[in-house]
Amino acid sequence: MKKELRNAFGKISLATEFDEANGWVYNNWQGYQTRESVMAGANLCLQVLAPTRCRFLLNDNTLVTGPWDHAVDWIAVDWTPRAIAGGLTHFAHIVSPESFAALSGEMMHSRIGDHFQMRIFGNIGAAQQWLREAQAVVG
Repeated sequence: MKKELRNAFGKISLATEFDEANGWVYNNWQGYQTRESVMAGANLCLQVLAPTRCRFLLNDNTLVTGPWDHAVDWIAVDWTPRAIAGGLTHFAHIVSPESFAALSGEMMHSRIGDHFQMRIFGNIGAAQQWLREAQAVVG
């Protein structure tokens, strides 16, 4: 079931769903992200991850505008332990390499990359391939 989070202007800031065919949760973040929208979206993602006990997350930031490093500490300290407790083991993070959001992704990776398998990708195809390879190994 797809869940959406909308910003104050009624635009979707996150669409998240369990992709049953691929066996992962797909997050599609869009637009400018405030600390509050990142927190609300990350918590919404946990609502999708938890009932499925899904180990794989495809986190797409290609449509994100601007940095979101104001939420990295919260992600590292609060969200990550809850995601791991819910079963998450592999986190594929997709960014537009030339964006400020890519810098935030690198900052996040440096803070949480030791807690589970996390890789940053410049395109969705490479991220999907990495998740498929991980699924083949972990089952």
